Amino acid sequence: MIAHNRTDRSASLAAAEYMWDIEGHTEVHSFVVPPILRRLEAHRVRTVLDLGCGNGALTGLLAGRGFEAVGLDLSASGIEVARRNHPGVPFERHDLTQPIPDAHAHSYDAVVSVEVIEHMLLPRKLFENALAALRPGGVLLLTTPYHGYLKNLALALADKFDDHWHVLKDYGHVKFFSKRTILALFSEFGFVDLGFETVGRIPALARSMIVSGTTPP
Repeated sequence: MIAHNRTDRSASLAAAEYMWDIEGHTEVHSFVVPPILRRLEAHRVRTVLDLGCGNGALTGLLAGRGFEAVGLDLSASGIEVARRNHPGVPFERHDLTQPIPDAHAHSYDAVVSVEVIEHMLLPRKLFENALAALRPGGVLLLTTPYHGYLKNLALALADKFDDHWHVLKDYGHVKFFSKRTILALFSEFGFVDLGFETVGRIPALARSMIVSGTTPP
């Protein structure tokens, strides 16, 4: 059964942070986790930093699959849930718009960030932190809701913009990426061997997109 946290359940929400009140995986994990695992295994990854780990469900899953996984997130409620449910996994509360702590610098084979960048007013900060955390030749795996002409048209025709744009939800979506714009950010920060795929529904109306890139060796 798919769980929806308070931020997803509420049409309007005033909050001091992105609120977490569920213990397990969210709806998008059913789409993005299998391809993320395939890509991590293809890159022979051992150490993973989950930037914007939320309630820790994905970080805990990665740890359970044998990866050395660490989670960072700004949400105090998310970190509380993560630590309670995955006591053997390191979680730290950290503002992703600020430089990552020195202890994490150049320490990871991979950085994953699932449905986070669309919540950031300054999305380049996520890329700066990913680069700072990755070892040479490391891989960044990022997912975010897909936006393209046909999907945006469908949202408009169905009168779903207010629901999808999260305009009354504090800490909701503030950035809306297309394939072109998200790949442009990867290129801007020097990532190479870029990969792209959509997940959930047909490609033109996809739920999300998964983008990957590696740092130069």
